[in-house]
Amino acid sequence: MQVWVEMLSPAIKTNNGSKIHKIKCKMTIKDVSAETMYDVLHDGAYRKQWDPTMVESFDIARLSANADVGYFSWACPKPIKNRDVVTLRSWLVKDDEYIIVNFSVKHPKYPPRSDLVRAISIQTGYYIKSLGPNSCTFYYLSQADPKGSLPKWMVNKASQVLAPKVMRSVHAAGQNYPEWKRKNSPEQKPWLYPEQNSLPMMDPAELSIQRGDSLENIDEAYKTIATDSEDSS
Repeated sequence: MQVWVEMLSPAIKTNNGSKIHKIKCKMTIKDVSAETMYDVLHDGAYRKQWDPTMVESFDIARLSANADVGYFSWACPKPIKNRDVVTLRSWLVKDDEYIIVNFSVKHPKYPPRSDLVRAISIQTGYYIKSLGPNSCTFYYLSQADPKGSLPKWMVNKASQVLAPKVMRSVHAAGQNYPEWKRKNSPEQKPWLYPEQNSLPMMDPAELSIQRGDSLENIDEAYKTIATDSEDSS
């Protein structure tokens, strides 16, 4: 496992107005094919089996044969509130290379919810390069802002620990995926076969980029902590 951190200069901000570091991880996998790792990242039904933090996940609509918009929410350690995102995802397979990228968008029918904190994927992606029948190089790139009132230094520090954990979890999921898929609609792979995709089509013009500065930096969990402290004193 190799991890790189791109630290932004204090004078430079992202287009979301945040100073979130960009994390890149690289892992050489010697027991799972590139195609299988790619399938794992796409297969939402399988994610329920290996990702204990996932609360809800579903695809909303197609934008093209290799792009869609979807919703994902996940559990955070208490007392921090759970998070959710709406992202535009696109993908490409070319020879022995597999790419998936996403970023946050605003969808008119899925605005921020009062019971969750809307997070931002500034830039997230996977790049997988085949090294042989059962081996590959696996890259993960992440620049994401969980929003709320979490300090940016804490987010940046946590990302350096969490990103490699994500890699290891996906690798473990890849090891178990072939057996699971044989028992669960083995021929159903709409990310490879667009004709299998039954999602409704959507005009991309209905979407806009979700910028972090348009969301409130409020996390009720911290208000609760402050209130409890005042009560106890």
